[in-house]
Amino acid sequence: MLVSLQKNWFLIGIVVVISLARLAPFIGAKGGFLKPEITVKYVAVSAIFFNSGLSLKTEELRSAFSNVRLHIFVQSFTLIFVPGLVSVLVRILEFTNINEWLLKGLLIVGCMPPPVSSAVILTKAVGGNEAAAIFNSAFGSFLGIFGTPFLLLIFFGSSSSVPFLTILTQLSITVVFPLLAGQLLRQYVKDWMEATKPPFGTISSCVLLLIIYTTFCDTFSQKSNEIGSLDLVFVVCLIVLLQSCLLLLTFSLATMKKSLFTPADTVAIMFCSTHKSLTLGIPMLKIVFAGHGYLSLISIPLLIYHPVQILLGGLLVPTVKAWMVSTEQKGKETLNAAV
Repeated sequence: MLVSLQKNWFLIGIVVVISLARLAPFIGAKGGFLKPEITVKYVAVSAIFFNSGLSLKTEELRSAFSNVRLHIFVQSFTLIFVPGLVSVLVRILEFTNINEWLLKGLLIVGCMPPPVSSAVILTKAVGGNEAAAIFNSAFGSFLGIFGTPFLLLIFFGSSSSVPFLTILTQLSITVVFPLLAGQLLRQYVKDWMEATKPPFGTISSCVLLLIIYTTFCDTFSQKSNEIGSLDLVFVVCLIVLLQSCLLLLTFSLATMKKSLFTPADTVAIMFCSTHKSLTLGIPMLKIVFAGHGYLSLISIPLLIYHPVQILLGGLLVPTVKAWMVSTEQKGKETLNAAV
């Protein structure tokens, strides 16, 4: 029993933090006691990338830069395929009685860039290609600063302005600088780390639990009296189904017989290609739709999508990790037999 609890502590932790968030959402909601707009947005995200910079071998990071095929797959899937797919889905759903502003919000979610934290943490938790996840999360967020307004212009037919300097500054503070600082410090403590094996994966998982907690606190604190409960339930189910299909599709494409992606690459592809950024998304929404009477309704799909992607990813960690280890082991056995 104790062994089982220890093995599945992360899944148990997810249930616990979501339950706590439901009981008292004001604690971890924006402006609450934990001040997630500072502790999560800056401190937690910075800690993630400092931890990644410290644990990541420099040669692996260099190798990730040259993995052009993987980068093209992730960015094309995120900023071209997903927006197109969601656009078709929304056009079909327009013939139903679903609230039109929720559908517009769903379309906006499809246009959002990948996040700079959850995809990296989940990839690291599984043991996938963390370097590729870091590169694509950061690069995808940078592309999203320009790509998302362009996509909104195409789908909504109106121009939008985004505070490029503000978002670039935030990315530098929470991603680039901590990552470089971790890499710099690694040069001095590399021998010590190889001898002691610090629990970097456990640390990242704990940070992810904090992010899950504050995200659900924000979600549970949102009051949506303007929307029918059936519409809300439908959107939640639709988002869960959409994410599940996208995860399955990316996994299938990355593991095709002619695919040259490794199991570790596949893990990074799954999470980076299907996740959408709440950190960049909400500020963009507030600027693009400033003063809009239906801003709260438009925001709901993104507020739902974010915790669902973390929850689904967290639930998949043990399964995907077992698959990756098994596949890599079979590959080594095949190689040894050939030799």
